[in-house]
Amino acid sequence: MKADLRKQLVQRPFLPVAWFFCAFFLSDGRAEVRKDIEFARPMGLSLTLDASVPEGRGPFPAVIIVHGGGFARGDKQTYVPPLFEPLSQAGFAWFTINYRMHPQFRFPAAVEDVEAAIAFVRKHAKEYKVDLRRVVLMGESAGGTLVSFVGVRNRSALRLAAIVPFYGVHDWQERAEEEAAGKISASIWREFFEVPSGDSPEAIRRMREVSATTYIRKGLPPFLLIHGNKDQTVLYQQSVNMQQKMKQAGNVCDLITVDGGAHGMGVITNFPDTQVKMIAWLKATLKRK
Repeated sequence: MKADLRKQLVQRPFLPVAWFFCAFFLSDGRAEVRKDIEFARPMGLSLTLDASVPEGRGPFPAVIIVHGGGFARGDKQTYVPPLFEPLSQAGFAWFTINYRMHPQFRFPAAVEDVEAAIAFVRKHAKEYKVDLRRVVLMGESAGGTLVSFVGVRNRSALRLAAIVPFYGVHDWQERAEEEAAGKISASIWREFFEVPSGDSPEAIRRMREVSATTYIRKGLPPFLLIHGNKDQTVLYQQSVNMQQKMKQAGNVCDLITVDGGAHGMGVITNFPDTQVKMIAWLKATLKRK
């Protein structure tokens, strides 16, 4: 029955109004927002997060949010704010984080920072009223790429309940082929991931090392991929192929296709039904924990 519910959530073109109220109004949405909390200091650099803690005793399910920006731009309050209100209204605690970026830093610094933020939230779960069984990692664009990678590594200490990447790159060899075919423009990703130019054996080896798809195996947390099928920055096929590989390995991996959606948080702000489906999926998935 749960599998049927997930299928309905990601495949139906719209949900009834009753689903909207169920998903969004189980809490009144009131929350305390705490800003600029240091969660790590790698190499003496202060990394901070903002936290939204619902009113009430808790513990509450929690979502750790990772912003996009091509691995070179943005911070914890850019791109991702459209996620804040839906999560608050649904009764989630949420945390939005900073991480190290290009050109000052290279991979895997950002991955280490995401994992440090998860460890911080887990360590301070009582203070922020977080239910340790229901911690979700969510990210958009470059952040979606990072959370996908962290999710498939699935280090035992992180104990993540679900992963939600918005329009991320999951396979860098596939991305290189898309660029070579002229399907998409090149970006700074080779510099960030230290991938040599071209398609030499060394370059291919490195692309595989930094791709989430390389580490897919059975027993991963449930994934929800969200992607617009008109995305010209990260092609929609990235998510289609990721879902196929995850399912072939025996994992839960659902895909919300935003019909007509381009790259960016417009898939949330311009398509309200995406919010509803995302929250409903989270509630159905976390209910099992």
